[in-house]
Amino acid sequence: MSLMKRFEEFQPTKTMLAWVCAGAVVLTVGLGFTVGGWVTGGTAQEMAANAAEESRAQLAAAVCVENFLSARNAQSQLTELKGIDSSFRQRQFIEEGNWAVMPDSESASRRAASLCAEMLSEWEVTEPAEDEIIEH
Repeated sequence: MSLMKRFEEFQPTKTMLAWVCAGAVVLTVGLGFTVGGWVTGGTAQEMAANAAEESRAQLAAAVCVENFLSARNAQSQLTELKGIDSSFRQRQFIEEGNWAVMPDSESASRRAASLCAEMLSEWEVTEPAEDEIIEH
């Protein structure tokens, strides 16, 4: 008997169809969560909260860099910051200087201070020119 003939004569039962549907659902859900990138509502909320916290820290770090560089003694402070060999102590230096404190808070975020110190560590130390006037 040929394969085509057997296929034409095949009569699935309701039980068989139910198991096939159940298997398709399980396979779809399994692939969706493992390969498809699906997440539960709780995981999505956690991911959103983490992204919001990280973006606030990055914004605060950008403001910190601006505050740091606009200070009157920015070049000497930058030289001092670059002389610190520990990222922990660099973060403390930024926190103690209050450069990472945002207007709506009383203290600096540790993440923002760390990011600020990282950004400032990459900044070049330059000596001001003789004719350069610093106004604040």
